[in-house]
Amino acid sequence: MVGQQTAPLEHQVDARWLMAYAAGLNDTLDCYMDTTAGPVLAHPVFPVCPEWPVILNVRAMAGGQTLSPAEAARGVHAAHDLHIFKPIKAGDHITTTATMIGINQIKPGAAYTLRLDTHDANSGDLLAQTYQLGIYRGVNVAGDNNNLEAPPALPQLSDLANGQVEKIDVNAGTAHIYTECARIWNPIHTDRKVAIDAGLPDIILHGTATLALAVSSLVKKYAGGDPTSVKRLGGRFAAMVLLPSQIDIVSAISGDTITFQVHNAQGELAISNGFMVLA
Repeated sequence: MVGQQTAPLEHQVDARWLMAYAAGLNDTLDCYMDTTAGPVLAHPVFPVCPEWPVILNVRAMAGGQTLSPAEAARGVHAAHDLHIFKPIKAGDHITTTATMIGINQIKPGAAYTLRLDTHDANSGDLLAQTYQLGIYRGVNVAGDNNNLEAPPALPQLSDLANGQVEKIDVNAGTAHIYTECARIWNPIHTDRKVAIDAGLPDIILHGTATLALAVSSLVKKYAGGDPTSVKRLGGRFAAMVLLPSQIDIVSAISGDTITFQVHNAQGELAISNGFMVLA
C-alpha cells in the first residue's frame, strides 16, 4: 500500500458547514459566524472534515483487503500534525487526497502514516497538509517496514510545569453534535452498543473534537481570536474522553509555538505533546 494515493475527492465548502463546525465546538467567534463581514472562515481544525471520507477510501487501496474487519475495528487515530498554508473559507472548491507514506511494525501493532493533501481545486494551491499516524492494535505487518517519506520534525515543546490551566465542560451530547456538524460518522462516538461491542466503556469523544476544543481555547488565549495566524497544530491522542465530563487544557507559549496537554476527567492525558504554531 505504501506509495498509493486515493483519487481526489471534491468538496464545495459553504458557510453552513463552517458555521456548524464552529458552533458544534461552542466557538462563536465572528469570523466563523458573521456572514455580513465577508467570507466565513474555517476553524483551524476544520480540514479533518474533508479528510475523513478520503481516509475511509484508503481501505480500498490494493493490499488493504488483507486487513480483516476484526482487525480494522482495532484501529486508533494516534497522532496528528496539520500544516495550514492558506485558510479555508466559504465558497472554496477543494480537493483532498490521501497518500500512504509508511507502514511499520511497532510494539502496540501495525502503524501507518498517511499524508493528506487539500488543494484549492481552481488554483491548485496547497491549502492544508496533514500527517496522520494510525495504529491497528495487536495487528502484525507482513514483510519489512516501508517508508516513502519521513514526516516533518515536530516543533520544540516547552515545559508545562507552570503552564496555564483552563477547564472546559463537555456535555453529554457533544459527540453527537460534533458528528453531525463535522460530517464525520463513526458509530463508536454516537452508538453505545457499537462502542461497548468494540471494547470501549461507552461512547467517547472524537480525538479531533478534543483537539478542536483545545485549539479554540488557545486561539482566544494566544492569538487574539485570529484563526488565520495558526500555521500548524497537532499532538498525540492517548486517553479517552467520556461524556459528560470536563477536560483541562494546560498550555505555555515560547516564541511562536504554544505547547499544550489535555487531561480528561480522570486526570489522564487525552492529548500529549500538543502544539500550535502561530505566524
